[in-house]
Amino acid sequence: MATHISRRHFLKAGMATGVAVNVTFLPPETEARLVETPPRPGPDWLDEAGQPRYRLDAIAKVTGEKTFSRDYRARNLEGWPKEQSHAFLIHATKADRTFEGIDLSMLGEDLKPDRLVLHEDLVADGITVPHPDFFGDVFLVPKGETPRLLGQPVALLIYRDFARFDAAKRRVRFDDTVVRYGERTAYNTPANYGASRYVRIGGDTPDAPDRYSPLKEKVVYGKFSGNDVEWPSPDESAAMAAAAEIEEEIAGAGDDALVLNQTYFSQSIDASAMEADNGNVWYDETSGALHLMMATQSPYEIAQVSAELVQASQFRLSAVDLKVGYTVGYGTKDHNIFPFFCVVAALYGEGRPVRLANDRYEQFQTGLKRHAFWMDNTLVVDRETGKFRAMTGHFKCDGGGRANFSFPVSSVGATATQSIYYLPKSDFSAAALASRAVEAGSTRGYGTLQSMSATEMMVDEAAELIGMDPIDLRLANVFKSGMKNTQGAIPGGALRNEEILHKAKAHPLWADRHKKKAEYEAAHPGKRYGVGYGHVQKDYGTGAEAAAASLEVTPDGHISFAHVAHEMGPGVTTSQAIMVGDILGRVPDETAFGVVDWPQMPLQTTDEPYTMSQEEEDKRKQNARWTPRFTSPMSATNSVYYLGHATREAARTLLDVMVWPAARSLWSRGIGGGAMAPYDVRRDELRLERGMVNAGGLPPLTFEQVAAEAHRLGLVTGVTVHTFNRWQWADAEFDVPGTGYLYGAIDALAVKYGDGAPADRKALMTTGGWHFVERVSVFYPPVQRNNAAVTYYAPVATLAEIAVDMGSGKVELLTHHSIMECGRQVVPDLVSGQLQGGLAMGIGHALHEYLPLYEDGPGDGTWNWNRYTLPRARDVAVWTQTAEVLEPLSDSDAPKGIAEVVMIAVVPAIANAVAHATGKRFHALPITPEKILEALS
Repeated sequence: MATHISRRHFLKAGMATGVAVNVTFLPPETEARLVETPPRPGPDWLDEAGQPRYRLDAIAKVTGEKTFSRDYRARNLEGWPKEQSHAFLIHATKADRTFEGIDLSMLGEDLKPDRLVLHEDLVADGITVPHPDFFGDVFLVPKGETPRLLGQPVALLIYRDFARFDAAKRRVRFDDTVVRYGERTAYNTPANYGASRYVRIGGDTPDAPDRYSPLKEKVVYGKFSGNDVEWPSPDESAAMAAAAEIEEEIAGAGDDALVLNQTYFSQSIDASAMEADNGNVWYDETSGALHLMMATQSPYEIAQVSAELVQASQFRLSAVDLKVGYTVGYGTKDHNIFPFFCVVAALYGEGRPVRLANDRYEQFQTGLKRHAFWMDNTLVVDRETGKFRAMTGHFKCDGGGRANFSFPVSSVGATATQSIYYLPKSDFSAAALASRAVEAGSTRGYGTLQSMSATEMMVDEAAELIGMDPIDLRLANVFKSGMKNTQGAIPGGALRNEEILHKAKAHPLWADRHKKKAEYEAAHPGKRYGVGYGHVQKDYGTGAEAAAASLEVTPDGHISFAHVAHEMGPGVTTSQAIMVGDILGRVPDETAFGVVDWPQMPLQTTDEPYTMSQEEEDKRKQNARWTPRFTSPMSATNSVYYLGHATREAARTLLDVMVWPAARSLWSRGIGGGAMAPYDVRRDELRLERGMVNAGGLPPLTFEQVAAEAHRLGLVTGVTVHTFNRWQWADAEFDVPGTGYLYGAIDALAVKYGDGAPADRKALMTTGGWHFVERVSVFYPPVQRNNAAVTYYAPVATLAEIAVDMGSGKVELLTHHSIMECGRQVVPDLVSGQLQGGLAMGIGHALHEYLPLYEDGPGDGTWNWNRYTLPRARDVAVWTQTAEVLEPLSDSDAPKGIAEVVMIAVVPAIANAVAHATGKRFHALPITPEKILEALS
């Protein structure tokens, strides 16, 4: 069993053959250009405090500019043919019969496709699925074989004109005679995806060394016998010996302890991103160039793997031209097979661009789902003190018919189970099972919504059973700064959950809940009132986060900014620009996001940040151009902290090497050292805001003056940095000509010199017009740190006030109040938007959303929002909800990633509120009126 368990591990990246490959794993001719970069906003974009009045992309959106990938057709893309072809897939809706072909006779002659593609065509042309252990072994079901999963495509139909395409697609939809099936068979699912186990026994105190932990020792991996996991024996494994000890302690717990065992279920859901999966791809048969316009959270991977796919086939590949628009995915457009179906369609497009875009039925049928989880939890609580003695949890999740991220999702769910609690002893395991269900992937929450919701429901029930206030029980066990998580790692920074708990306990919703219950129920006969609390902290990041960012300043002070990050909804284009402004006092004049072509960064990588041995990594890092990973997808709540770290490091470096020495030169002009000489002014007194440069009472300078001086002196006026994080930042030292030694939390650096630089220094700018400065030394966090599984957390707590109609079982959400700690907010309005949107998603998961897994589920192609219940404004207390964000400890606090955690706490808060209202506890989600009526009957 492989030892990687990262949240976003994409197995080992293969290298394209036959085409020269550089750091981006693309042919050198590759052009990766983003079309999403919005026009410059209006002059009123920033307020007096430097905060945006609206998003950077707002004007483009409200004036009808094309922004989302789905908006583009071939005629909108420069250099593309104007003629647009369209394609759709036909899907199997049975997974227990052989596929015997398709019958298109209902289309007649007029609506027959211009090109029909079957599995056998792909085989003849050498087209295979890249990374089959991740994406599955076939694109289309082979004739005579049973589909691997419900909804698996069996044929691709391409039309040269939209009218015939649209008519044919409408005629084929819901016609169950199109796909011909043969004899009944057993299910043809792949092998189960993996099982992992995390066991920890702490010392006598939280500060004492652990007796056993994954960070010190190892994670345990299991094998499968059917759907049951076989773990090593205690004689074979120290971890399993520790697990046996915990099991014995639970079995022998006396009357002074509560031993609570419960099973929980969290359902499969559809993320319901408004933009369904889509792509528009043109394969130029004449030149061999592949042009892609793709909706994806992972542009780097799409370009890389598309090159591998084509290069392995009979189709010639000379270059890859990737364009990326805005998208919305909630994880579902992260490492998804759909873009590669688009590439396949283009290869059969006869030299014309081919657009393949799901409608909503198809998105339900094939879009990545949130995993269904089954959880068996045991919690041991000291009845007198309320202290947790031990907790175990053993989970299974249904990953559907392709592996995708099911194994790491299950593992992350296990490692997140402890949430905000310190556990002296813990044993959490997770198994990711294969099935005929629609594929599940890295949907928002990544397994943690499922596991932490169960923990919070369990803690509330334990409090009731020992007669303790639920928040007091949480306070007795809260995870504090410096304590170890269930992997044995100490999280970074200050953990402020105790502060949040005290705020929640004092809030009127909680303090007055019993009084309000009596008053409300007296005034509303037939209804029951309840208040519930949920409190979670969630990791952010993948354990292998990498990014590149670039800043360049012209002599007239024009700032250009480029970044690997691209927009998928949370406002990254806005926040990254504001980060530059926070440091340089000026937001960029020109931005480019989603960039994957970095000629100034000639780095080398095999992209094995989780699986490479320490010995091998130590060898490779001697190469000053090696890095464990080049860049990360837009996922894992990684934009504001990890991707923003590259932005902040680039801006800080420019501050050190350009702004400070140029300003000092200007202030030192004149006899006797100028205005600066009489003062003792230091670098840390430098202040930049509103386009002005100030320090220690010296005459203010405009940014333009400083830029001109920097160019005159030949200082560094452009900086590109590369960063890497393995639950800790890599750092390196560089010797920059004319500047001296630089040290920073980066692992690669390229610079540009100003106009006045001497010729020998300018001659160094030979790498894409930049000077790539080879590092003098580098530190990479040890590979063993992978076992930490997480060191970065962001917490959210929610109080939910509900009423249950005892006649209908309907739950009415009256209001909710959330408390969040996210470090320093870069753009508070964006944080507020994330919280409000996340709460709506959590409310949907708790009360409304549900997908059957198998034959009556979305794989049959008949699901749409007419059958799938999403929460409406009336369901989420849109006008009465409130929230507060803890003030940062200082203005130097780092921002924390919160895009996933914001939706979780409200789920158990509602479940606990329903228990308070009805006296009945529900352990399976969603909590529907039918379940409530059944429990009350």
